[in-house]
Amino acid sequence: MSGCGSLATSFKKVGPNTVAHDSMAPHSQIAVTREPTSIASKENLPDFQLTDDIFFRVISAEIAFQRNDFPAAFATIMAVAQQTHDPRLAKRALEMALLVKQPMQAFMASQLWHQYSPDSEEATQYYLGFMIINNNLDEVRALITPRLAAASDKKRGVILLQTQRLLMRGKNKEAAFVLLEELCKPYVNDPHSHLALAQGAHDNKNNERALLEARTALKLDPNSQIAILVLAQVSPSSADALAAFDKFLERNPASHEVRRAYAGMLAEQKYYSQARIQLEILTKNKPQDQLQDPTILYALGVLSFQMKDSIAAEKNLIDFVQLLEASPNQQGDPTSAYLYLSQIADDRNDGVTALHWLAKIQPYEGKNAAYFNAQLRHAVLIAKYNSVEHAQKFLHELKTSRDEKIDVVRLEIDLLRNANREAEANALLKVTTEAYPNNLDLLYDFAMIAEKRHHFEEMETTLRHIIKIDPENRQAYNALGYSLVERNNRLAEARVLLEKALSLAPDDAFIIDSMGWLEFKEHRNERALAFLQRAFQLRPDPDIAAHFGEVLWVMGEQQKAKAIWKEAQKKEPNNATLKSTLERLKVGL
Repeated sequence: MSGCGSLATSFKKVGPNTVAHDSMAPHSQIAVTREPTSIASKENLPDFQLTDDIFFRVISAEIAFQRNDFPAAFATIMAVAQQTHDPRLAKRALEMALLVKQPMQAFMASQLWHQYSPDSEEATQYYLGFMIINNNLDEVRALITPRLAAASDKKRGVILLQTQRLLMRGKNKEAAFVLLEELCKPYVNDPHSHLALAQGAHDNKNNERALLEARTALKLDPNSQIAILVLAQVSPSSADALAAFDKFLERNPASHEVRRAYAGMLAEQKYYSQARIQLEILTKNKPQDQLQDPTILYALGVLSFQMKDSIAAEKNLIDFVQLLEASPNQQGDPTSAYLYLSQIADDRNDGVTALHWLAKIQPYEGKNAAYFNAQLRHAVLIAKYNSVEHAQKFLHELKTSRDEKIDVVRLEIDLLRNANREAEANALLKVTTEAYPNNLDLLYDFAMIAEKRHHFEEMETTLRHIIKIDPENRQAYNALGYSLVERNNRLAEARVLLEKALSLAPDDAFIIDSMGWLEFKEHRNERALAFLQRAFQLRPDPDIAAHFGEVLWVMGEQQKAKAIWKEAQKKEPNNATLKSTLERLKVGL
């Protein structure tokens, strides 16, 4: 997929009859072959004379392509390919067509490449792909059938699985599966044929057939790791897949990849302790002469963090980042690990260490968003362990884009609000909102501060302005509806707003909580309880817990209400909604 140098370098012959050059140099410096040179190689490339004319036509095609003149570049390179029968030129024509997303020209080039290099696996795969896209299954059958017949057992398995993946990209998946069955039929004793059929059936939503084929493959080869992985993939439930993994690993305890997949599925199903056991087995069973797998160390750290085992989480994550730092060639990005380690240190109020880990996150290509978020977190920790003023100074010195600037200002406003410096927060927000009058996040923040200051008319005007700009902004509908409910004001209007919010986000816990609170205010306690219980199950937030507990309290479930409030108080001792609820009901915990 390279530019001018790709083919020029292949054809260049530096010697007494050639002017040496930099392959990316301007046209005037391109190598000129003084005498025709014979081109042939051990790769069975065609034997032809590399004349000045052929060489310069190849170079001119590359230059035209670099100048975005695809039609001229493609026409020239295809003409030279047809003249010389050189598959490298046909491949380059395909690369050009793919880069500029020209499917018809790409198909033509792939056809030529395959014609000139019929034994090339890469050329065949491209050609097959275009045949399948064009639904030319007869050509696929004619091409694959002799390849399967001539292949060794090992190679045949690869061809079958590659063919299945290609066939399932076609538009007519049913016809593709019928062809796959036909291709696999002579090889009923080859487990790979059943694996291909299992994956094809799975792609075709025929789960019963997929399961049957996967079980047949595993029966033919009980020790096949790929067979058990496919069986797990097509199993009707996660419980069935986990049971299959467990049974396989009893027979094959050294199956590394299967155990990794088993651990991953256990973690996905939130069986964190069982997943950690499997990962620990992997770390213990590694060969003595091999380095520890960094991905397993990272997974162990995250699982331990999820299990609130901060000691184990910290150890594994430190081992992970140290391994990456000591071995630059190791695959892995330590950014997430640094964030976890910072959080662990912060949880034990170790500000120095928390800031130390954040400072290790550096910007690099493709990860600047992570770096920017780490800087915001850095400011939060500075405010917590030093002062808001120092945090503000840190934020003001950050180099940001226009969009990032808004996030920086929003964080500064939050820091001021959390420090009970409402007047400063409001002044900063007002100035920023005037600078960005249609930024929805800023407008929403402005509305929330207005509500906190009991400037309800200003809040309502701002929220309605948000809805006008974005008619599907569920947060604005919910905030306005909830504010009306909380003040026991215009409840019919509040219902319309909340029903709209709920229609936009039926599984949003805070909107469900608002609906439950409305039902409670209108004395429909059973309906209120149903809404609030669901909201609490989705998200056991202290604000939701306060409402849920109050409805339980009123309905005579005082002990259950107290248990919910106690748990919420542990999470957030100074939650304003919870404190006000307990004071109003005169409840001590």
